[in-house]
Order: sequence, then structure tokens, then C-alpha cells
Amino acid sequence: MNSFEDVLLIDTLVVGQLHTNCYIVIDREKQEGTVIDPGADADIILQTIRTHNVSIKWIINTHGHIDHIGANADLKRETKAKIMIHLNDEPMLKDPELNGAVLLGIPFNSCDADVLIDDSCPITIGTQEFQVIHTPGHSPGSITLYRKGLIFSGDLLFKGGIGRWDLPGGDKRQLITSLEHILKLPSSTRVYPGHGPTTTIGRENIELTSIC
Repeated sequence: MNSFEDVLLIDTLVVGQLHTNCYIVIDREKQEGTVIDPGADADIILQTIRTHNVSIKWIINTHGHIDHIGANADLKRETKAKIMIHLNDEPMLKDPELNGAVLLGIPFNSCDADVLIDDSCPITIGTQEFQVIHTPGHSPGSITLYRKGLIFSGDLLFKGGIGRWDLPGGDKRQLITSLEHILKLPSSTRVYPGHGPTTTIGRENIELTSIC
């Protein structure tokens, strides 16, 4: 398998008041893309898509919090892409109390999922297949997307930190179990988190030894 940098272009946009990482992931060969966690600023995301001149097939939510789903409806309308989320977080797509919109005072347009995913559903981006790993703890349906060489970790794992478990549906024991699973990946695996800079599994194994 080629290095992911040879076959994938990953454009990172920091969006919304919580500075969420929205990723536009493009298969270089097919010029087919996916948007991961469009939390806000749909106009910026759409302009970036146009700049890349790419067709968007999927809108993937790593979990259902408002800062990761806020621009779903606008992107779906403009791109005709299908929205994917883990089945356990589907209720958050339409409930502003569950997804935190009420708590944060963020206007919210609900949008149904088109595809409910779980561990048995790999996701194809162009020519590249990503494994869906259910990593609950931050939310019941949090997922990590894995392809050899990289993961999109949502709000499970950050550079030098881990996700919260004190929000509705959060569970510290589940979060730690999920982290233990993800930290078994090869140490060179690049981590694209929901917030903050990229890191690697190797670095975070060192940082998080005392936690796990």
C-alpha cells in the first residue's frame, strides 16, 4: 500500500467558535473527496471544495456534537453528498440539547443521516478504504477512521490530551478502553484530531502512559 500522502490530499480547515478541525480528504487519482466534521463556516468549506475542483461523495461526522455537525445541512444541499454517522449518535443530528447547540447558544439546522455506520462498514474515499473503529466515551457513537498511516480521531485523542467524558452520553471507562485500543496502532500512525495540531500514536503513547 502506498504512503497515504502519495494518494490522498488532506486539507485542514479550522471552523467555528470551538476551532474544530474540518478535513477535506481528496483521492488524488479520482478527484473524489469527503468532508469530515463540517462543524461550521459552510461558506469557507464550500469555497475550498470549489478551489480543489473536487466532487464530494460523503460528509462524515466522527460524532454528533454541534461543533462537528453544524454545517451538515448546508453542505448536503450544495454538494448532494450523503451524511454518515455512527448509529449510536444519530439522535444527536436532530436534537439541539443532545448535540450541545442549546448549551453553546449556536443556531442549528437539523439534517437526517443518509448512512448509519458501525465497525462492519468500511468507507471508500476514491480508491482508498478506511476502517471504521467504534471508539465511544466522548459520545456513544464516536468513531475513529483508520487507513494504514493515519487516523481521524475526532474528539477521542488530541496532541497531548484526550476527549471529554462529562458531556451527555460520555463515559470515562469507555473512553479509556477506546484509547487503549487506538494506541495499539503503529507508532508512526499520523493522528488528525478534532481540535488542535496533528500528532502521532507514538508521541501520544508516551504522553498518555499515566492515564491509560
